[in-house]
This record gives sequence, structure tokens and C-alpha cells, in this order.
Amino acid sequence: MNQTRPLRFFHRGAVVELPDPPSTRTVLEWLREDQRCTGTKEGCAEGDCGACTVVIGELQGGQLALKPVNACIQFLPTLDGKALFTVEDLAPGAPGAAPLHPVQQSLVDCHGSQCGFCTPGFVMSLWACYERHQGAGTVPTRQQLADDLSGNLCRCTGYRPILDAGQQMFQAAPQRLATAPVVAALQQLQADPPLHTPGGFHAPRTLADFAALRAALPDARVLAGSTDMGLWVTKQFRDLGALISIGAVDALRAIDTADGALHIGAGATLEAAWQALAAHWPALRDVWLRFASLPIRQAGTMGGNVANGSPIGDAAPVLMALDAAIVLQRGDVVRSLPLADFYVDYMQNRLQPGEFVRALRVPLPDPLATGAVVRAYKISKRFDCDISAVCAGLALQRDGDTVRAARFAYGGMAATVRRAAHAEAAVVGQPWSAATVQAAMAALAHDFKPLTDMRASAAYRLQVAQNLLQRLWLETRADAPLPESAVSVFARGVPA
Repeated sequence: MNQTRPLRFFHRGAVVELPDPPSTRTVLEWLREDQRCTGTKEGCAEGDCGACTVVIGELQGGQLALKPVNACIQFLPTLDGKALFTVEDLAPGAPGAAPLHPVQQSLVDCHGSQCGFCTPGFVMSLWACYERHQGAGTVPTRQQLADDLSGNLCRCTGYRPILDAGQQMFQAAPQRLATAPVVAALQQLQADPPLHTPGGFHAPRTLADFAALRAALPDARVLAGSTDMGLWVTKQFRDLGALISIGAVDALRAIDTADGALHIGAGATLEAAWQALAAHWPALRDVWLRFASLPIRQAGTMGGNVANGSPIGDAAPVLMALDAAIVLQRGDVVRSLPLADFYVDYMQNRLQPGEFVRALRVPLPDPLATGAVVRAYKISKRFDCDISAVCAGLALQRDGDTVRAARFAYGGMAATVRRAAHAEAAVVGQPWSAATVQAAMAALAHDFKPLTDMRASAAYRLQVAQNLLQRLWLETRADAPLPESAVSVFARGVPA
């Protein structure tokens, strides 16, 4: 199981083979320093600005699936068995070379670039969008383009001409990626055994092999999307030691429904997990689209976000409001506990040595039940791609006008994400009224004593947390509840 072999992936029309890549060398470093593919830029080195955006291709059901990711925090060995596309794979635009790709030409025609530093990242995000919609025979709306570009920051051009280019690129003659040679190469790479490098990067492919390796190497770090762990390297310069990647374990990427619950594998991407949640709870769509950016959601996992235990993680408050359980495994032993009981203290949880997060289990809404309400609210300085000052997951079960159950969970208010027991008690058994909400708002002061930091003051956090309960009531009151158009930016769309 631990026999070493070279890292192999598809790039620039051929299979690249690297005998012993450093486990935490980033894709961006390899591109710029080893390959001299300097079209991909380094900006923030933390997955925030999008200047380094590349597109990863992998096989799904025999077809090539493309997703934009941040090369600055993507570890090179995670490319094993996949394809890597950069701005150099599109037309270079040099004298005598092939014409520009419609994505690039549209940016030129619409004046979508000034200094140009961020442009290659915009090109790759737009290219992934272009390929997806061309394959589906659809054209994105301006809002959908804005969502796809949520992880790309421009400091001088402004987004209006870039969105114009995103719409115009579909008006030119289609120029699609020739996928047949890529698919053929990836199919050949599938015959390789699981990746184990001499430097200590392990990528088992079955749940049993992963569980055995995790038990044998309890001190090794479990790597999911590296959207958090990547910063330990690029910002803190930490030596992470042995890494066990879950990216190749298909069983951990599965999302399905069984026994009245939605099961989200620990390796399922954030994008796939949020999509599944929003399919059952449509009110979660806004917080889904505001959770980081599309490249981060395409790489990171909800299991990793929960296991990380950050007090400002946005998944945990929503999952606690939905009464989710976390499924843990150690060797062959599987156990589960309410997610609300998983966290012990700041960045500390109940994982035992050699144990790992296997899945999240979320009870599905009862189709026969009435009076159920679920909302999620994110408050941050920027609307897109920002860390929360406060995030709230709020759920109510009403019987007529009486609240029968409540789950109010908050991030950003304490050392861990946790439920507001006093506020919940203030509404249970009471009529859902303005007076009841005022009592719950007052009770929050007994639930939380938030800190002041660079994102918000303690007083601001408490007031916002209280105001979100008021917003919940305004949206769900029996008399003149606020419509979606009054509370959702996405419902109003992007101005032309």
C-alpha cells in the first residue's frame, strides 16, 4: 500500500512525471519557477485575490470536469491523475500565433484590463465558465458571471467591463477545448497505483486504506482541499510533516440521502455540499454563494471546514441549526455525535488520535411538517469572498403561532461556534411575536461575551447577533413578512 512512485499529471499536452515532489510545494511555485509559465501571477498567496487562478480537470463519469482553483495554496502532489490548465493553454496572442480565445478577445474588446496583473486569473475563471456553459448549451446571466468571478479581485479596471466581456465571449464562434486527448491521458493515469511519495505524501483511494493509514500514522495531518492548510505554508512557513490526502477517496466525496438524512462525505467539496443543502433548504442559497469564492468552494471541503473548528467558520452554525451530527471513524470503529457537542474549546475538538471525520449527517425536513423555518445570515465587511464577523444559523419549528423548538447557532461570538441556549429557551413555548423576539435578543447577552478584534468590536457583534433574530422575525412573521426581494442582494441581481 505504501510503495512509492512518481507524481504524474497532464499539462501542456503531455503527461508530466515528477519523481519526488515536496509535499507542500504549491502549484504556483512549480509553474513559475520550474516551468517558467509566468502567466499565472502571485498576488496574495492565500487564495483571496484570484491572480493565480488555474483550472483543474478530472474525470467524472468518463467525462472531463473542469474547476477553477487557486494555484497559490494548491499543493503540487494533489494534481496526481488530473489535468492542469493555465492561461498559456489558451491562445498566447503573440505575433504570428493563433488568434486569441474568445475569452481573451472579449476582454480586449471590452477594455477589461488596465494594469493586467489580475487578468490571467479572470481569463481562467471566465474560461471555466465558458466551457461549462458551452457544454450545456446555455448562456450565463450577468449575476451568474458575477458569482463565478467572486474569487477574482481587480484593483484598477472595475468589474463592469469584465462582466461585459463575460457576456460578449458567447457571441463569438465557439472555441472549445479538445477533451479527447485529455480524457485518454487521464484514463491511462487511472491505472497507476495510489500515490505515495518518498517525502511522505500519501493519497489512498479506498476508505479502508485511508482508515488503516490514518490509524498507522496518527500524527500525520489529514489534507482535504488545503484552503486552510495552504496558508500554514505560505504565511506561517510551517513544516507539516507527513500528509494523508483524502482527495482520491471517492467514498468520502459521496453525497446521498438515506434513512431520512442527507449524508455529506468529509471529502465532498464545499460547492457540492452547499448545493445539496440548498436543494433541501432553499433559504441557504445566499450563504452558499457568499461562502468564500467559487475557486475556494471547488477545492475546500465542508468536512474540513467543520473539522478545522474555527470559531468564524460559516458551515458549522448552519449545520448546527439543522441539527446535524458528525460521523467519526477510527480504524473500523464508527461513532457519531451532535455537531453541537463536537467542539471543546478554541480550535479543539473531540477527535481521538487516529480518528477522522467521515461524514456529516443532516436530518431532512419532514415533508408533512408545517411551520418549519431555516435561515442563515453572514455579516462581513465585504459582500463577496470575506471572513465573517458574525454568522448565524437559525431554525424554528412552529405549531400554529407557538414555537415548539428552536436552534440558534452563531459563529464569531465565542471561542467556538455554539448554540445560544438562553435565546432558544426564551422563544420555546412562546408565541412567535415581537415581544418574544425582544426577549430572545436580550437573552443573547447571557449566551455570549464576544471579543473585539480587527473584524468587529464586541458591542457590534452582540448588536448584530440580536438584530439577526429581529430579521428572522421580520422575514417570518404572520403579518406582512418581508419578501425575498427585500432581503437578498442575489434576488435583485447585478446592475447592468
